[in-house]
Amino acid sequence: MSPRTGAAELPVADADRARLRQLGYKQELKRGLSLLSNFAFTFSFISVLAGVTTTYNTGLRYGGPASMTLGWLVVAFFNACVALSMAEICSAYPTSGGLYYWSAKLAGKEWGPLASWVTGWFNIVGQWACTTSVDFSLAQFVQVIVLLSTGGANGGGYMASKYVVLAIYCAILILHGLINSLSIRWLAWFGQFGAYWNLAGVFALTILIPAVAKERASTKFVFTHCYSDDAVGIHSKVYTLAIGLLTSQYSLLGYDTSAHMSEETKNADWSGPMGIVVSVALSSVFGWIYLVSLTSIVTDIPYLLDPGNDAGGNAIAQALYTTFKTRFGSGAGGILCLAAMAVATFLCGTACVTSNSRMGYAFSRDGAMPFSHVWYRVNKQEVPFNVVWLSVSVAFVMALTSLGSQVAFQAMVSITTLGMYIAYGLPIFFRVTAARSSFVPGPFHLGRYGLAIGWVAVVWVALVTVLFCLPVAYPVAAANFNYTPLLVGGVLLLSLGAWALHARFWFRGPVTNVVDDA
Repeated sequence: MSPRTGAAELPVADADRARLRQLGYKQELKRGLSLLSNFAFTFSFISVLAGVTTTYNTGLRYGGPASMTLGWLVVAFFNACVALSMAEICSAYPTSGGLYYWSAKLAGKEWGPLASWVTGWFNIVGQWACTTSVDFSLAQFVQVIVLLSTGGANGGGYMASKYVVLAIYCAILILHGLINSLSIRWLAWFGQFGAYWNLAGVFALTILIPAVAKERASTKFVFTHCYSDDAVGIHSKVYTLAIGLLTSQYSLLGYDTSAHMSEETKNADWSGPMGIVVSVALSSVFGWIYLVSLTSIVTDIPYLLDPGNDAGGNAIAQALYTTFKTRFGSGAGGILCLAAMAVATFLCGTACVTSNSRMGYAFSRDGAMPFSHVWYRVNKQEVPFNVVWLSVSVAFVMALTSLGSQVAFQAMVSITTLGMYIAYGLPIFFRVTAARSSFVPGPFHLGRYGLAIGWVAVVWVALVTVLFCLPVAYPVAAANFNYTPLLVGGVLLLSLGAWALHARFWFRGPVTNVVDDA
């Protein structure tokens, strides 16, 4: 695995432009990202601080410490196989379209258009849901911070209504839209700041939390204790642990960002895949260390999950608040830690919209979205301005489900994981089947191990898809129904229905837009 050599006689900018022309596109976005900036965007998107904060209650309720600390290692291993396979394909096809472009090229001429269509819609719906889940979780987290800062639920603290939370969410979305309307130079700064904030935050919290805690869980408890909430009615430990993997899987997601930013990255066929690999590797290591540190102060799980506690049932917030209050007589230090997590989540949401908008730009460039001519535009700063605000608008509409059913909204986390993960798995599947012999690797490749790693990735994606569609409580009722299979099935049926009734007559996959100089 080494950087490009075939285009060594060309300056990097010219080589990138030439390679993009070979793939069928002219350079329209500003190529202003370095390898560091590309990595930073993806690392900021993955954001283990944001992912763990968002889903910690789920992991604690389903399997507790064991499902998170040991489950993280299991997920990290198989997730690495997915990331390596994606990096290899990204090196061969460094375009903003990413996953759906890869499926089109790898599935062959006959099946390429359909493969591209389905992959693209799973990818973009998953990314819309990701923006929704991250930003809405941030709005809820802000509400918890305000609640604790004003005395807590048991001390007369301010508990925001669902409409106030939605208003906070709307404000966050608008801020993310404004930031993503800036030039790539400013976006690169936010990406790098997000990466540094996550690294510094994990380092600081990993040291601070155990040092402050007067009471800490034993090592055996942190790594072996399997907790199951009696209210969910699941008595199988294996089943419980499997559902609890959602925390780890959701927290290690979003590394397709490096691919979607490839047309804005220098030396893209090397920098893009390295952005994927390095961000996943660092996120896996630092995320596990942070998770272990955080779980070390979890000693009374039922109380942390109790909606009647000071944090309204937010386990992380309650654990940190109690830890600092026990040590110093005030929970202010815990609230500051929560604020640091909130900043990380905000920067993660920024990167979500960035990646989402680049995917939408590429998909509309190939005519796959309704009103593609509107979204496929860049402003004078070479930013896909229209599709940035489309991403923000769709995310807002998705969050309206929270007004009717909080259970239905919680499925956003699952559809984020599965929508994006299915989109990850499809091009890898075509790489190890239809393109088994014809695939031409780029500078980053896995050599003879490519097929084996690819098959492990495909099997893992299939297993995760089944796991996260299973019921999450028994007996199954409207209040605990897992809407994930309905949402995943809905995306599949709608995309196939649109294909059968309309798209198959005109969509031929990625559309070449280069014009011969002659």
